[in-house]
Amino acid sequence: MASGDSIDGIELVESFSKMNNEDELKGDRGSESEEEGKTKPRGITPLDMTAAAAVNSSGPKTPTSITRHKSERERKIGHRRVGVGGEITYKKIQTTQIMGSIQLGIQHAVGGLASKPERDLLMQDFMTVETTNFPSEGSNHTPAHHYSEFRFRTYAPIAFRYFRDLFGIQPDDFLISMCSSPLIELSNPGASGSIFYLTEDDEFIIKTVQHKEGEFLQKLLPGYYMNLNQNPRTLLPKFFGLYCYQCNSKNVRLVAMNNLLPSYVKMHQKYDLKGSTYKRKASKSERQKNSPTYKDLDFIEYHPEGIGLEADTYTALVKTIQRDCRVLESFKIMDYSLLVGIHNLDLAVREKAERRSNQGSRRLDTDGEDGEGVAVSGEERDRAAAAALNRSRSINRQRLVAHSTAMESIQAESEPIDEEDDVPPGGIPARSSKGERLLLYVGIIDILQSYRLKKKLEHTWKAMIHDGVSNTVL
Repeated sequence: MASGDSIDGIELVESFSKMNNEDELKGDRGSESEEEGKTKPRGITPLDMTAAAAVNSSGPKTPTSITRHKSERERKIGHRRVGVGGEITYKKIQTTQIMGSIQLGIQHAVGGLASKPERDLLMQDFMTVETTNFPSEGSNHTPAHHYSEFRFRTYAPIAFRYFRDLFGIQPDDFLISMCSSPLIELSNPGASGSIFYLTEDDEFIIKTVQHKEGEFLQKLLPGYYMNLNQNPRTLLPKFFGLYCYQCNSKNVRLVAMNNLLPSYVKMHQKYDLKGSTYKRKASKSERQKNSPTYKDLDFIEYHPEGIGLEADTYTALVKTIQRDCRVLESFKIMDYSLLVGIHNLDLAVREKAERRSNQGSRRLDTDGEDGEGVAVSGEERDRAAAAALNRSRSINRQRLVAHSTAMESIQAESEPIDEEDDVPPGGIPARSSKGERLLLYVGIIDILQSYRLKKKLEHTWKAMIHDGVSNTVL
């Protein structure tokens, strides 16, 4: 992006002010929410974020000794538990078993579609559910495996095949991505303890959802189909499959979708924005994480003058957000967020120089020694990053998922932010108020919450206690 270009200030919430606050849902089926100077760019205005409320519930207090004893044994968020030895379970099932089992299930479900001819979608295709039993010893249709016996349900297989075709995903490519290598379990779960799996090629995310969310997605499919036909370029989540893993009388519902934040790009900041200010600040425990997710008030604190975009890019981003919000409003969907990942190019250059400097110093300190303990911290790490970048560029020439990057989603074009070779592809070029070069990775998340009577009453109650301006709804 040339320094002389006209830059508009991006008020990320001006077009997003209809977003409502995300409440934590608790119940027997679990809870789920998807959970940084030189020339100052002209035209940047302060953000005017509005608020949403959260209802806090209180219950009988647990004795301190019992609470302490329980925390020493395990850490629990929703249905996700981390034991003393570090083993992770979800609904008391080891997540490694869930991972292996769903790979078997997806391989069988998608592979079985090869025998079904291509045809137009019918209304009943959106409500179809296929169930397959996977005994440990195997059967005529399923392979033997070393996991506990389980049942695997595939929702609307023909409809999701159409969605995958719409984004240029071939069945063989989808299977290779999903099943050829072990999935990567992300260590930073959702606010309610969701499990997130990432495919090795960085293309797809598999995420656990509540029963009501899975049910709502299935009901949403006909309208989702119509919207994707009209506009495949969107910031809305791209869903590629809905499944249910059943084992030991437990149901684990999962959705496969596109990965918004590439793992080979370091996100120096990450925000979950709702256009609200009421209780929209990252908690102390969240801030202590290696990769915290900040909220609206944190954005105002770190970017009081906003983030600068080129005029055309700004217009394209705002139009896309407005269009997507209208779609969500028509579906009576609320509680969604704008996920914004920020890669600071200038900071990344300084970090790379610092690593090389530190590695050079350690080499001097260990002159004549074996040096195996320091070799990986400098040049090899940079080589690994460069290899990942080259791989990403190779994939980007013919990416597995069409319209998958932020720039493709908003249908925008921009002058290269720099001529350097190590600029990751796909991000939206931007600048901070200090003139730092940024890349933005954005997408709308958490759309599986319908605005029904419960939410209407909840919003009315919050508006009575607080003010109706800071507590926004769709």
